[in-house]
Amino acid sequence: MEVLLYLICAVIILFVIVKLLTLPFKLVWNGILGALILWLFNLVGGLFHVAVHITVIKALIAGFFGIPGAVVVILWELFAK
Repeated sequence: MEVLLYLICAVIILFVIVKLLTLPFKLVWNGILGALILWLFNLVGGLFHVAVHITVIKALIAGFFGIPGAVVVILWELFAK
């Protein structure tokens, strides 16, 4: 019974460690995707004279939230003006 308790504790600790280590990779991946979407929108939007002026706040929003954040930044830029 004691061995089972140690095994359960070890699995829980391992699960927490894995979750903590994968969080930075997820944030980096979201940042790359958000920046890529903003860049692609500016590239294609330049053909139609529409562009998003990328600021620090907009880059942080797109980087933290990834694709949905980039879409919100683009929509905000298009419809807020």
